[in-house]
Amino acid sequence: MSGISTAGNQSSKRPKSRPKFRSPGSSTTSVRSRVESETDFEEILSPQPRHPYLHLLQPWLYNMRDTPSPLPASPSPFRSSPLRPGPHGSSMSVSSPTPFTRQFQGTHPKLGTLDDDVDSMARRWVRWMAKANMRPWIAPLILGAALLLRWTVGLGQYSGYGTPPMFGDYEAQRHWMELTIHLPMRDWYFYDLPYWGLDYPPLTAYVSWLCGIIGHWMNPEWVAFESSRGVESPDSKTFMRATVLALDALIYVPAVFVFCRNWWNTRSRRTQSVALLTVLFQPALVIIDHGHFQYNSVMLGLVLWALNFFHAGHDLLGAICFVLSLGFKQMALYYSPAIFAYLLGKCFYLNGLAGRRLFLSLATVSSLTFLALFAPFYWSPLQPFIRIFPFSRGLFEDKVANFWCASDVVVKWRNMSIAATGGLAKLALLTTLLAILPPVIHLLRLSWLTRRSELDEEDLKETTTISSEAAGPAAVPTLSPKSSPAYSVPPTIRLLPYALFNTSIAFFLFSFQVHEKSILLPLMPITLLMSGRENMGKEIGIWEWGVLANNVALFSMWPLLRKDGQGMECFVLVFLWNHLIGYSPLRMPLSLHKLLALATYSVIAVLHLAEFTISPPARYPDLYPVLNAVLCAGVFGIVWLVGMKKQFEAGWAIAGLGGRNRKGRKEPKANASPGPSLSSVEEEKHGQDAEGGPSGECANLDNISSGRRGKKTKPDISPLRLRSTAGGSVTSNLGPNGL
Repeated sequence: MSGISTAGNQSSKRPKSRPKFRSPGSSTTSVRSRVESETDFEEILSPQPRHPYLHLLQPWLYNMRDTPSPLPASPSPFRSSPLRPGPHGSSMSVSSPTPFTRQFQGTHPKLGTLDDDVDSMARRWVRWMAKANMRPWIAPLILGAALLLRWTVGLGQYSGYGTPPMFGDYEAQRHWMELTIHLPMRDWYFYDLPYWGLDYPPLTAYVSWLCGIIGHWMNPEWVAFESSRGVESPDSKTFMRATVLALDALIYVPAVFVFCRNWWNTRSRRTQSVALLTVLFQPALVIIDHGHFQYNSVMLGLVLWALNFFHAGHDLLGAICFVLSLGFKQMALYYSPAIFAYLLGKCFYLNGLAGRRLFLSLATVSSLTFLALFAPFYWSPLQPFIRIFPFSRGLFEDKVANFWCASDVVVKWRNMSIAATGGLAKLALLTTLLAILPPVIHLLRLSWLTRRSELDEEDLKETTTISSEAAGPAAVPTLSPKSSPAYSVPPTIRLLPYALFNTSIAFFLFSFQVHEKSILLPLMPITLLMSGRENMGKEIGIWEWGVLANNVALFSMWPLLRKDGQGMECFVLVFLWNHLIGYSPLRMPLSLHKLLALATYSVIAVLHLAEFTISPPARYPDLYPVLNAVLCAGVFGIVWLVGMKKQFEAGWAIAGLGGRNRKGRKEPKANASPGPSLSSVEEEKHGQDAEGGPSGECANLDNISSGRRGKKTKPDISPLRLRSTAGGSVTSNLGPNGL
């Protein structure tokens, strides 16, 4: 066997001397009896002193001992291969066990099945594409399939289909195109308010004007003034559907692609591709925008672009994108507390002159962007705000799955005396403020704890990289200058998606005048977080809670979707998405989450069956929508509490790295790149990814300590980057998980 040397001659019966094996970083001592016996060849191994970081290198070394197998690759991407794929697309096998591999297999009993723990149809397809040497086509095919899915959903009915005289949201969007191209700008927020008066911010009006100009150029009858009301010709419907798809493809889809590439930059390309598919195939957004008919993807895409710019250190561009999202739909205010806390916290983090300069720049850029959006309405500046914030409509509409509607079954809020005096709006405002304060204060506090000292502006970080091939055990010092403070990214960037979810779900549960479609806002950040699925063994992570939130959110909109004739699309999308990402609550380990999920899905199935077979009593015509709201509101409340817990756990990990102790000694700074998980190492720890490089701990540790900007570096054979102190000693900088 290669790599194994023998000493002495072997007798015909048994060997007189044993082969000596030495694993890197350890010594093996044999204890033998002085008189030969039949058991002499069974060595007794003494305890082996091992380097504390050696176990991180074992997965890589283990795979280096593999040899390609002559067996063909799996012929189909839709069924699991019996063999685990290797780094270059071929199956891997071990010629013969060695003491090193036996020791490694005993330490990690799940080696070889780890990939199956997080396996899914999407992951198998990506793996199959990589084996077939079609890796460059993975992302284009996912993007094309996502757009095709949206267009297919658009072939069905929509809001208000064939229901005059008001029709629905489809007619509202078409009507705004009509009035913006035929009326002067000063009349946009005043014209015929009872018939779908314009009640969105100015950027929506500008986009409607642009679409109206294009529609008028193609066919003037689609947007003819007043005479086109209720038009539902096939060509006009095709045009309207195409506007949603085009804006989705121009704004939202590229933002998701950039997020998956940059946010998960320390993960394998396979994980990035699965994350892209997970977000783009999210059923709730697809069916609302392309089935029910709205332009929510524009607002969400602008918010996601803001998040991408924040992650890259371009805070001014991110602030502009977020203000534009507010200018397109006022529901983006659900995100504003988290965005405000992050940006103000970064001013704390930069400290000194750099922090004050950033604060003034953000205030100036945000104010100028708002003024540019609302400047054309200077003669009546209050009218857009009166239309945008309809406080006279009531506490909630229809049967939305939030706290007020669910508790109204018992409390009857709208029958109280305070309802006539506007007290409900104040009560909702107070409750919402109390709900959003914890994540906001937590984000600000962590920014203050991780703030830079004045010495950070002068010193340079000296790093050493251990390379077992080139330098062996010796550390080679290299200098890496610190990035400019204006583009430095604080470690709290990792918490921003958590804060976005927690503030938006708090707004949905407790704020005034909430629509059922507003659940799309908290769904986006939790879907982004769950897209980089991690293997946590038996522990329940953000992935399981994110899938539960998405499934329940779609059910919470069931009364609206059924009224729109989108029932079949709803079932197909939710089952397709769950199958693609590999979600099955029956296969989860026993936990509180599993019991909650099974109970929730069972109640949903019973409600669907009862709704299709049993008519509600005449006294309670809204029985099923009310039960829907009560069930979904309870689940949303639990998911909100879980989101708060996850944010605090992630913050605890960051504060332990980024903060300074009371004596002023600086701790190693956290990496801005949030690719490594805050609760566990997220990649397949003991194998290699589809790109052929080490994954898991070995791939991520080098990136964790690469600096505040989180620049991705190519991993060495020994990807442990150590910080060289002033005294010449070497200390580890391993990120939030340590070892």
